[in-house]
Amino acid sequence: MIYDWDDKPELNITPLVDVMLVLLAILMVIAPNIVYEENIKLPQGSVSKQLSEIPPVHIVIDKERNVKVNKENFLLNAFMDNFATFSGKLDKKASVLISADKSLDYGIVMSVLAAVKQAGFSEVSLATNG
Repeated sequence: MIYDWDDKPELNITPLVDVMLVLLAILMVIAPNIVYEENIKLPQGSVSKQLSEIPPVHIVIDKERNVKVNKENFLLNAFMDNFATFSGKLDKKASVLISADKSLDYGIVMSVLAAVKQAGFSEVSLATNG
């Protein structure tokens, strides 16, 4: 038997394509009928406990260095002491939103932030126009 080394064998992939198309058709027919269900036991919640909305505390500092806390006016120089006594009426879990004029010094805003933190508030944010 003489072998011709220049002869290139041709691959017949038609049976492979036929088998793959049959498998794809079977998968497409069966897939919508497959349902996976896992039983989960959820913990029981407390029926008597209800969520209450705590109103946020708004602090606004204008360019004249006047501080307004929920419509109450304070002077910046005495803000630390006055806010410590004023915060006794507020809920410590409330979120505090500080808005300041952009022309103010960074240290002024940070002193107000420090006073709020010393009063016992943990959720404090700085407001921007973005």
